[in-house]
Amino acid sequence: SRLHPGSAMEALRAAGRAVLRSPRLARHGLGLRRRRKLPESWADMQEPLLEGMCFTLKYLGMTLVEKPKGEDMAAAAIRRIVATARVGARKFQKVILTVSPRGISLQDADTKEMVENISIYRISYCTTDKLQNKVFAYVAQSQESGALECHAFLSPKKKIAQAVTLTVAQAFQMALDLWEATHAGR
Repeated sequence: SRLHPGSAMEALRAAGRAVLRSPRLARHGLGLRRRRKLPESWADMQEPLLEGMCFTLKYLGMTLVEKPKGEDMAAAAIRRIVATARVGARKFQKVILTVSPRGISLQDADTKEMVENISIYRISYCTTDKLQNKVFAYVAQSQESGALECHAFLSPKKKIAQAVTLTVAQAFQMALDLWEATHAGR
């Protein structure tokens, strides 16, 4: 079903819950770089997240999926993407993935050209794969076709993949807070 502003609040709540339900992510102290740590508290996270938090990743590819969320669905999609990526001899595109309450933006790391902007309302799920633990993936509804697409990215370290997933979860929460604040008077 197509996401629209009327269902935005519930979509954000559901997606945020789906990401935050993962206990294996919450246990780790997540280092983004050697010296810079992901802020410990939610209050520390809000200001940099409003501007957008950036991660440099390699784009592995995309596959279509049937369901908007679910760990088994995502794991199967990631397996398909990784298998296809291994067969191809091409070099992976290095991208700068920026997470904010508006959504996810992808920029080519070399040319600085904008690849895509994905609204927070189109994202239904994101995860770090259990087996391929350096892989971050998200599911979003295509703006053109309406199809559900799973996009996967390879990070240099497991902790960075987990950091991206948690940052997206925080972005969902912040978008929900902002949405509720703007609609409180109605």
